[in-house]
Amino acid sequence: MKELNYLNKYFGKYKFSFLIGIIITIVAQIFSLFTPKLISKSFNEIEEFAKNKNVAISVVQNQLTNNILLIIATTIVAGFLTFLMRQTLIVMSRHIEFDLKNEVFSQYENLSQNFYKKNRTGDLMNRISEDVSKVRMYVGPAVMYTINTIIRFTIVIVYMFNVSPRLTLYTLLPLPILSYAIFKISSEINIRSTVFQQYLSKVSSFTQEIFSGIRVIKAYSLEDQHQNNMIDLANESKSKSLNLAKIQALFGPLMLALIGISNLVVIYFGGLMYINGTIKSIGTIAEFILYVNMLTWPVASLGWVSSMVQEAEASQKRINEFLKIEPEIKNTNPEKSIIEGAISFENVSYTYEDTHITALHDISFTVHKGETLAILGKTGSGKSTIISLISRLYDVSNGQITIDKKEISTVNMFDLRNSIGIVPQDAFLFSDTLKNNIKFGKKEATDDEVKAAAKSAEVHKNIMGFTKKYETILGERGITLSGGQKQRVSIARAIIKNPKILLFDDCLSAVDTETEESILNNLQTICKDKTTIIVSHRVSSAKNADRIIILDEGRIIEQGSHNQLINQEGYYAALYLKQLSEKELQ
Repeated sequence: MKELNYLNKYFGKYKFSFLIGIIITIVAQIFSLFTPKLISKSFNEIEEFAKNKNVAISVVQNQLTNNILLIIATTIVAGFLTFLMRQTLIVMSRHIEFDLKNEVFSQYENLSQNFYKKNRTGDLMNRISEDVSKVRMYVGPAVMYTINTIIRFTIVIVYMFNVSPRLTLYTLLPLPILSYAIFKISSEINIRSTVFQQYLSKVSSFTQEIFSGIRVIKAYSLEDQHQNNMIDLANESKSKSLNLAKIQALFGPLMLALIGISNLVVIYFGGLMYINGTIKSIGTIAEFILYVNMLTWPVASLGWVSSMVQEAEASQKRINEFLKIEPEIKNTNPEKSIIEGAISFENVSYTYEDTHITALHDISFTVHKGETLAILGKTGSGKSTIISLISRLYDVSNGQITIDKKEISTVNMFDLRNSIGIVPQDAFLFSDTLKNNIKFGKKEATDDEVKAAAKSAEVHKNIMGFTKKYETILGERGITLSGGQKQRVSIARAIIKNPKILLFDDCLSAVDTETEESILNNLQTICKDKTTIIVSHRVSSAKNADRIIILDEGRIIEQGSHNQLINQEGYYAALYLKQLSEKELQ
């Protein structure tokens, strides 16, 4: 139960609903206890009539009719109150589920890039869906039935003791056996439930990866191999599920057997006590049988509730593992920051935590407000790392980055990111309309603004060629579009935001040289008053920049303007001549 203590704050938040639910439960149980009393009274009146023939049968019939009407009335009231109890407590559990899902999702959003490198998407999805659903069963049905059971047990046993303390003791004899059985089985359920949830996450992660990479799997004709892998994983998961189901299946028969034994105890010992005169009327035995049967569902539900609690604890433990992680990247300044766009790197080094690869070594450069910097270099030279550090997806290992002469960690992180328009190397588009994908950078943008951004990114003509034009729904990750079209839509998304800083991370790699030239010409106008950093493998993307730096294995090996670097006859000049000759051959 230690892991479930995390949920106490939610019970405090909804304490009014919780207390109302408890009060309604108590009143409902009191009304439900009228039935055994009235039935006992009816049996006694029949017994009295059988012993005393002087009583008119019509009087007995009237009394029985009145008792039946009272039973119906009290049952209806008890049923209505039970309905209100469910409405109060189960609705409360839905509110808690809503809050917990939002809390988990918010934590996911706050966690850094390193977290997502270490955890699989399927597992994250499983924790916010399956695990939260298991927890809801605890805060809803499990809590409701526990309250119901405690209140019913308390009230029924008090009534039973008032009628016959001795017979009550006989009736309750099987309960210690029940308690011990529940304890043993619940412990095993907790172990098996944890294992099952882990395998469920593995299945979710596996299928999510397969669906995301289905094109590669089909291209390599590996369907059968992955089908077999899925069968193996599903069989393992099924085995764990069956192990859990087998132990859970013990509860039902065990509860019914113990309740049946309690009924036999009432009939046997109650009958002996009636014969001996300890019990004065046969109605008492009938009343006790009804009390025992009233305890049937609460006792039977103990197993179900115990199972739900154990599963919820296993799930909450998995959720808590993530909720307790402190985000590596935090917003240390809640005050609003005005971003102008000046960027400076001072002896910056960065080592990736997962691979321990040092991507940058003592990097220093400055980009003034409104200037354009181009970064070129081989694959793995650290170009994309610079883009990630500017947008504070990571924090530097050594050195310092300043934004408008302020250390980057002292700038309001959300204002910084809102001031940045970034086009990542791997263009990610959502399963939505083309228009909404472009408007992602500016939700309030008008249709004219969307079209203007698309034209600047040289993708408007392509969009107009689709049947539904800007209302075209894209497949997952923008699979409907070609690589170049995805990159250009991603560029339009950054442009429409009209940010102070524009970061282009090799975003023209899938675009032909003619379209690239048109986009770069458009960007020259758009980026006039913006600080722009262009990461590329092509000299054509970099030649118009105010300054160019060349990276090699995380170090700056050349820097200067296009003309300066051409005259140095180094890496940049060689790359320029190579790409120029390739262009001439095309």
